[in-house]
Amino acid sequence: MKLENIIRDIECEALHGTRDREVSDIAYDSRKVVPGGMFVAIEGTVADGHDYIEAAIEAGAGVIVAEKEVTVSDGAVTLIRVKNGRKALSLMSAAYFGYPAKKMVTVGITGTKGKSTVEHMVRDIIEKSGKKCGIIGTVGAFMNGKSIVTEHTTPESYDLQKLFAMMVDEGCEYMVMEVSSQGIKMDRVAGIEFDYGVFTNISPDHIGPGEHENFEEYLACKAELFRRCRTGIINRDDAHYDDIVRGASCEIITFGMSEEADLAAKDIRHVVNGGDLSMEFTAEGMIDGKIVVGLPGRFNIFNAMCAACTGVALGMPKDAILHALENVKVRGRVEVLPVSDDFSVLIDFAHNGVSSESVLSTLREYNPHRIISIFGCGGNRSKVRRYEMGEVIGRLSELSILTSDNPRREDVMDIIEDIKTGMAKSDGKYVVIPDREDAVAYALSHAEKGDMIVLLGKGHEEYQEINGVKHHYSEREAVVKGMQKVFGKDFSFLL
Repeated sequence: MKLENIIRDIECEALHGTRDREVSDIAYDSRKVVPGGMFVAIEGTVADGHDYIEAAIEAGAGVIVAEKEVTVSDGAVTLIRVKNGRKALSLMSAAYFGYPAKKMVTVGITGTKGKSTVEHMVRDIIEKSGKKCGIIGTVGAFMNGKSIVTEHTTPESYDLQKLFAMMVDEGCEYMVMEVSSQGIKMDRVAGIEFDYGVFTNISPDHIGPGEHENFEEYLACKAELFRRCRTGIINRDDAHYDDIVRGASCEIITFGMSEEADLAAKDIRHVVNGGDLSMEFTAEGMIDGKIVVGLPGRFNIFNAMCAACTGVALGMPKDAILHALENVKVRGRVEVLPVSDDFSVLIDFAHNGVSSESVLSTLREYNPHRIISIFGCGGNRSKVRRYEMGEVIGRLSELSILTSDNPRREDVMDIIEDIKTGMAKSDGKYVVIPDREDAVAYALSHAEKGDMIVLLGKGHEEYQEINGVKHHYSEREAVVKGMQKVFGKDFSFLL
């Protein structure tokens, strides 16, 4: 594509070279530059792309886009300067791939909890209606039966636009994605006007070095989505509802328990059917009648209402909405593994105090004999999260097993010591088993009738990040191995 067409949406200053040239591809990593390509130098939290400009030129880059004052050694290279490299990358990537987001109906979901669950619910509603839908989020990207691993909940803008283009090529009419606060802050979704913006809830999270400076910034990033969409679907019951809608430029549709909501839930019921846990409620407003949710927990009532509102706004038929919600299953989100009639095993992605409390409080409502929680905390992240998780999980579990969860470049035992600080504020009993597979096997071997064993923090992830290296690890595989080791039973069908 001609450089002139790629840069037409950005404010830039041509410092050197011609704009009349072909660009073979765009890269923000010098190692991915191809001959005749463009390299966008971005100052990141770990490395500064400006330090790799010469490496990009050696790899064949014909165009360099930079934020800082730089010089290039090759006189044939076109040098362009912009004020914001990340925003420029997003706008140029959209142009390079032919503005694929405009060729689909787009739904962006933001919030602290529930994004992945709502995303899958909405995708199921759309597909039950006979339409093709692609999704992008924490668990990766999926389209037309294909799955692609993604590094971030909201991928970098070039990768995001490339995924959009793939969805269009696969015949997707709809695209549903998780829009993280970091994705907004770092301009990964710059230039995209979503048809529908969705807000699940908000509570303090992702605050600390390399993330958000404070809760106010975190909240502002979430609220920004509703200045970048045509219709907003928002949790009316959230304590920060007024903050989210203040300054919104879109039409607002609401859901919640409040009678002011456009879709309200009444008569909430917890349902136990054999090994399955589900919820039921009576809907009033945009949909009237009983709705069955195939996932446990009061918070999944909110997720279901959120998805139902979105389905109605999208014009999907009621029977498709009801069927999708009743049969929804989300990998790693309060996911029940059917391994025993005597006790339950659940996997959930909860990795902070708020989400852990939400999950464990929900399971309490099913009156278990005991809750046994297996969890750790991520390394090189805020210690506050460790204190909060230790206190919350210690309070809500009869037994906690403290173990590893992406220690990154920290020592696992140092992280566990921080968790113990929080545990000390509760009366909960705990044991320390640093190896996570051993921790799972220990829980299975000590399970009693009516227990709920809850594996918190990893969810869908299939790795442990240790000293900068991602080692394969799967909660499902750990449970299968544990059942084989403890009971001599083969549960490989779960994999």
